[in-house]
Amino acid sequence: MSSPNAAKPNDQLFDEYADKYEATLRASLSPTGETKDYYAQGRVDFLKDMLGGIGYPTPRAIVDFGCGTGSATPVLKEAFAPQKIFGVDVSPKSIETARHEHGSDTASFELLDRANPLDEFDLAYVNGVFHHIPLDQRDQAASWVYRAIKPGAYFAWWENNPWNPGTRWLMHRCPFDDDAIPISAPAAKQLLRGAGFEIIRTDFLFIFPRSLRWMRWSERPLSRLPLGGQYQVLCRKPNLGAGAAAR
Repeated sequence: MSSPNAAKPNDQLFDEYADKYEATLRASLSPTGETKDYYAQGRVDFLKDMLGGIGYPTPRAIVDFGCGTGSATPVLKEAFAPQKIFGVDVSPKSIETARHEHGSDTASFELLDRANPLDEFDLAYVNGVFHHIPLDQRDQAASWVYRAIKPGAYFAWWENNPWNPGTRWLMHRCPFDDDAIPISAPAAKQLLRGAGFEIIRTDFLFIFPRSLRWMRWSERPLSRLPLGGQYQVLCRKPNLGAGAAAR
């Protein structure tokens, strides 16, 4: 049976949850023993380490694709201290909330259909967005990000790992994931390559819940195995005239 939210456009669905997003996500994540802040910090810390490891300069301009209520903005600011963070989303109410809670001289937010940046950003970030995008619109979304970032810039794609049974169960618990169509890491890489990106590496993170936190020291050494609850595909917009760095 289809869920009640399955036929709703994403803007309407997330407008409904804009005011209660934090509480809904907190309840959905409660079995892990962690809050969303733990996962947000873990994603951005991991990304920062990966960019540092390849010698990429600190990004001065970041676009947060599918920013929702802007909750990633403080974490990205703390990690990178960029001159500009630009969040886009399809939900008017989420953008309104993001502007109210996180808007500043360096952070701004706009509806996706009103934003058309070109070769503007040093880094693109997305978390848990593409599983909400209808299959026939995912190519278009990836191409939007490709156009928005500079040649040679990086795109950090974070998604829920459908091969992890715990992740599938948590998504089943989450009301605003009723419309979700999970996407695996191989499918994500195929989509990103189709948009023109070079794939740099794929890593899986968040294997252990808080009750097993004493084992978390092993998560990074195991990150190339498809075990974690989320994965990052780190990819790059080719720099014309430079040799391909992908592998």
